[in-house]
Amino acid sequence: MTRFKDRVLLLTGAGSGIGRATALKLAAEGASIFISDIVPEALEETVKLAQEVADDDAQIEARVCDISDEEQAENSVAACVEHFGRLDTLCNNAGVLGYQNTHEMSLAFWRRILSVNLDGAFLMTREAIPHLLETRGSIVNIGSTAGLSGLAYGSAYSASKGAIHAFTRAVAVEYADRGLRANSISPASIETGMTKPTPMPEGANLALFQRLTSLHGVAEPGAVADLVLFLASDAAHHISGEEIRIDGAALA
Repeated sequence: MTRFKDRVLLLTGAGSGIGRATALKLAAEGASIFISDIVPEALEETVKLAQEVADDDAQIEARVCDISDEEQAENSVAACVEHFGRLDTLCNNAGVLGYQNTHEMSLAFWRRILSVNLDGAFLMTREAIPHLLETRGSIVNIGSTAGLSGLAYGSAYSASKGAIHAFTRAVAVEYADRGLRANSISPASIETGMTKPTPMPEGANLALFQRLTSLHGVAEPGAVADLVLFLASDAAHHISGEEIRIDGAALA
């Protein structure tokens, strides 16, 4: 398949997990991709892997970027458009997760989670919209089931992802008459860095997480990447403002 031949997609958080899987699938379908991550070594590995599977038409450019930094976000979008001449899809995938008791949570911890997950997505979106309006393009935001249902010890993360869903809907409505689409995806039980053991508050009750467990086991990041590609493709031309869960019936 070459659904993305002559299409330019900008993808954040491409150094691992869902971001890496998405980059590889896009490269295999002939897309021109501009990928970013805050970890240089991880980004380099993604570029290497993408080059190995890339279709002949694919082009790959990479840039180390902290999307929570306004100047870096601005420069990243500008560099993408300067290099490729256009932008068809923005995928806001970069994110961080941390667990703390809410009553013991520092403001610095709270702000760090929201600065990446929410502020970063806003900054990238703000800079990308003028270019996406020219191409009648699309935005795919990676949210979380934590933004749809409570996550114990993850109030900052839940707040950031709930806001992402609301932000996506607002953008979808605001620019609908100008041809721009925006959708969000809510993954859960996906084998990524976020699903690996993460420090928990002392005395945390892990039973509180059981209700968020997939009934179909844990899926590979490629399952989410497939959905990202669908939403970015012409096949999804009439889908906008949606929150789509991919969680193995965890919240069904």
